[in-house]
Amino acid sequence: MESMNSTEPRWLTQDEQLTWRAYLHATTLLEDHLDRQLQRDAKMPHVYFGLLVALSEAPRRRLRMTELAINAKITRSRLSHAIARLEKSGWVRREDCPSDKRGQFAVLTDEGLEVLAKTAPGHVSAVRQALFDRLTPEQQKSLGEIMRIVAEGLQPKDAGADLPWLR
Repeated sequence: MESMNSTEPRWLTQDEQLTWRAYLHATTLLEDHLDRQLQRDAKMPHVYFGLLVALSEAPRRRLRMTELAINAKITRSRLSHAIARLEKSGWVRREDCPSDKRGQFAVLTDEGLEVLAKTAPGHVSAVRQALFDRLTPEQQKSLGEIMRIVAEGLQPKDAGADLPWLR
């Protein structure tokens, strides 16, 4: 009988271990697949594409840098580096925030919107081929529900939460 005060870790069962490893393998391969497609088609990594998409969906194609980091689930330093690279390509520009001296906006340029429009069809095709075309509608729905539960569990609402965009 297992003690309630046991310091022994709750090791994964064999089935849990198989599921965990399948998840790691699939997500690593999927991210690599999408990165390669975007590098080939637009000379940008997947995370940069996500930033352009977020800006394209924002009012006036602009977001505060903090909001963009939250949206992308990345650290502020990684975002700053990415935005610098996107600025160099002419796809994004920064603007100072008039109401906050320290704040900045990232703004999607017309050229950035054009690159996004050219790249999106190939990207959605890669996503569809790698993920959705392999799943039944029921599996797609379950995957969405599972991923939302996992994401919610990793984004606590308390002020001291250790989240990427707060680092």
